[in-house]
Amino acid sequence: MGQGDFRLFDVVLDDTIGRSTPDVEHERAVAIFDLVEENSFTPFGHAGGPYKLRLSLANARLVLAITTEADEDVATHILSLTPFRRIIKDYFMICESYYEAIRTATPSRIEAIDMGRRGIHNEGSQTLMDRLDGKISVDFDTARRLFTLVCVLYWRG
Repeated sequence: MGQGDFRLFDVVLDDTIGRSTPDVEHERAVAIFDLVEENSFTPFGHAGGPYKLRLSLANARLVLAITTEADEDVATHILSLTPFRRIIKDYFMICESYYEAIRTATPSRIEAIDMGRRGIHNEGSQTLMDRLDGKISVDFDTARRLFTLVCVLYWRG
């Protein structure tokens, strides 16, 4: 712990927006659990964490507020959601198809939808990594879990 510990120890989503469907809330819980268990999170220009990340939406923008374990401010980054809108919309639509397919479709149909879902999710994760470039360095798995949380916030908002 201490200097040089470039990871998240906690992730909090803005709850003022409200809750979503049980499926979306399940995705949120799993993403936060997985993210805290294993991540790589390096805010540029900071000596080390671990870090707490608060995600929220403000004026149609994504706000990433980073603090240390001692609750000292590290940085706040505000990103436009514009580059994410189409990806999130496509991801939400394919997730609805996926949840419906789980209940009624054949295993091969579920697998095909899930492959499409993963592809769109990867695109969103890469977009997030690109948008964070020069601000926060994350590995691809961390970006994937963060993108899931961005989607949850967006769906709620």
